[in-house]
Amino acid sequence: MKEMKYLMMALMCLISSSVMADDTPIPVEQLPAAAKTFVQENFKGQKIVYAEKDWNSFECRLADGTKIEFTKKGAWKKIDRKAEAVPAVVVPEAIQKYVKTNYEGCTITKIDKERYGYDIELSNDLDLKFNFQGVLIGMDD
Repeated sequence: MKEMKYLMMALMCLISSSVMADDTPIPVEQLPAAAKTFVQENFKGQKIVYAEKDWNSFECRLADGTKIEFTKKGAWKKIDRKAEAVPAVVVPEAIQKYVKTNYEGCTITKIDKERYGYDIELSNDLDLKFNFQGVLIGMDD
């Protein structure tokens, strides 16, 4: 009987955690003000066509297909542009210089803030990892 009680409690925790992790579509107006301002300032002329929320973040899609993930407070966490370059203003200068010097003609199409630094993807599909000082610490192809 005791085992059944613990099993039921574990099942309830599992169900509640999966419900909390679900992305819920929201009206664009419900995005944090900082997120909307970020889009307006850095993606001029692009309209937010979709927004969603989960328990600890927001995500939006722009008319050109760009995906941007934000923290609960509206700071960007991830930008994925597929074919176009990520706005230079969000890429640390040291990373910009490294890419320009070593991968001439390539653009940064995706940037992701990680706990160790930045994970970027180039237009040639190369994945580079940098620490917060802009030093290359890893590479995936």
